[in-house]
Formats: sequence, structure tokens, C-alpha cells
Amino acid sequence: MNEIIGEVMKETLTAVFEKSPYGYIGYVEELPGANTQGETLEETRNNVIEAIELVIQSNRQLAEEELSLQPDVIKEQLGNIAA
Repeated sequence: MNEIIGEVMKETLTAVFEKSPYGYIGYVEELPGANTQGETLEETRNNVIEAIELVIQSNRQLAEEELSLQPDVIKEQLGNIAA
């Protein structure tokens, strides 16, 4: 669900955690590729945040490389994602 208030966009993400024989696995429903694991639920929660950051960083880098080949591109920041 997106909600734009002023210049801040708020996005709700859903983390899913599953118990495994080795601890927990976690992923974000709305963000493919944001997957992780940990020995404890708390460790897995922290790892999910890191996975989100890494997926966004990787996607940004891939987009920058692709856009650098296109001369007529306009980029605008949409706002911040608030927790």
C-alpha cells in the first residue's frame, strides 16, 4: 500500500519468517530478491533489513549502468520510504 503525504512516500513492506532446521529464513513479499537466513529470529529480522538495502543498492547500480547508455533520460527522486 502506497500513501503519499507531502513529499514523503510511505510504503508498507511485509517480512515473512519461516522456521527451518537451521534457524530461520526470511524474505520480503513485495521485494523479490530480499531473502536471508539467521540462527535466531532476531538475527533474521536484522538480516532482512540488510537484504532490503542490498537489493535496492544493486537495482540502483544496474539501472545507472543501463541509463548511462541512453542520452535522453530524466531522473527524479520520488521521496523517502519511511518505516
